[in-house]
Amino acid sequence: MEFETVIGLEVHTQLNTNTKIFCSCATSFGDSANANTCPVCLALPGALPVLNKEALQKAIYFGKAIKAKLNQVSIFNRKNYFYPDLPKAYQISQFDVAIVENGSLEIEGEFGKKTIGITRAHLEEDAGKNIHENDYSKVDLNRAGTPLLEIVSEPDIRSSDEAVAYLKKLHSIIRFLNISDANMQEGSFRCDVNISIRPKGEEKFYTRVEIKNLNSFKFIQKAIEYEKDRQIAAFKDGTYEKEVVQETRLFDTNKLITKAMRSKEQAAEYRYFADPDLLPVFASDEMLNVSIPELADEKIQRYMQEYSIKEDDAKVLVSSLEMAQFFEYLIDNKCNPKLATTWLSVELMGLLKGELNITNSPVSKEQLADLIKAIESAEISNKAAKDVLAYLFENKVEVSKAIETLGLKQVSDDGAINEIIVKVLEQNKDKVEEYKAGKDKLFGFFVGQVMKEGKGAFNPAKVNELLKAKL
Repeated sequence: MEFETVIGLEVHTQLNTNTKIFCSCATSFGDSANANTCPVCLALPGALPVLNKEALQKAIYFGKAIKAKLNQVSIFNRKNYFYPDLPKAYQISQFDVAIVENGSLEIEGEFGKKTIGITRAHLEEDAGKNIHENDYSKVDLNRAGTPLLEIVSEPDIRSSDEAVAYLKKLHSIIRFLNISDANMQEGSFRCDVNISIRPKGEEKFYTRVEIKNLNSFKFIQKAIEYEKDRQIAAFKDGTYEKEVVQETRLFDTNKLITKAMRSKEQAAEYRYFADPDLLPVFASDEMLNVSIPELADEKIQRYMQEYSIKEDDAKVLVSSLEMAQFFEYLIDNKCNPKLATTWLSVELMGLLKGELNITNSPVSKEQLADLIKAIESAEISNKAAKDVLAYLFENKVEVSKAIETLGLKQVSDDGAINEIIVKVLEQNKDKVEEYKAGKDKLFGFFVGQVMKEGKGAFNPAKVNELLKAKL
């Protein structure tokens, strides 16, 4: 019997506002525990929430990017549950009417092209953080109240490959919109996976399991594969009803298995009701009609059309927001687009390994622009430029200083080159006669000899021009 995997994803991304969603405390990561708190996010009696307008605007940006329905009026509800990191014992979240509904995005991979529906994207507040040490736990409430956008997909995903493609596309949209840093290691882009299996050909949904708080594309893929295999094995050996129950599970990143955490709550158990401290949210026409930044897919098309860059190269250039910004700086500074593409995506990226990436590259965009201009002006050869780039990677100096230190500046002076040409031709009179008799291939020999005598410093184009004139 063949089985089909049915997957729906819930993505939580922290919005990069300066303050929390319902108070004026700073949003932060890595600050001293409980430093950024106030009566509102600590849920002290009498403290009232006030919605952060910037969080609402960023949610609207996302809705426009996925071509969703934007609700001019949306509602905040109370979702009741108790955890030590949630002082109110309820979470303020949109439930009855979300700001964003019914969107979609297209993914692509070895599975082909596919459209994944997005049910809704709603605003809510993040909880704090529990730190478990030995036999006690500590609570840091700095994160409590940080604005979250929860993005809920339709159960349209059928494999771990599709899930990762969807998440990477979502991550790209969020970064290019600049509504979140989407840093997975810091938890500002994390995912819950809802997964079930069913015999191929059936339409009904079987029992789904939720895997919580995954923040790595690699582990998301492995968690889905493990859980799929676990459920299929239970179906085949007749233990499905006992082993596969509606529950929340965690993924053990050491053993690469999922483990039961708690039974999955139903919506009724949360006792949702409209928050009496917050009026329905009204988004003005100005907020709804805002223009959004150019996304990665749009940049790919523009790079191909405006700069004649191949599609695969354009995809590399938009692999991150920082990469695209680096490339566009080179273009804005009048660098040749094809040289900019090669020296950024091939030469520089080839040197960035380990913890180094485009955001902490030892070679700045200003230095790479100067290096490309030095190549274009024939100040240095393409080969010499690779040596200069390697030197810049290890030494914090200007490009001109690196070229001078390495002695790689090309000589384009007619007199100096002609002097060497005359010397080479005098030393090879027999070959000169052969060339004049029709042995054209010897021209390459003469060029090589002149370049050798010039110790690689001569401009090859100038050598060719003057050598032809002499011969």
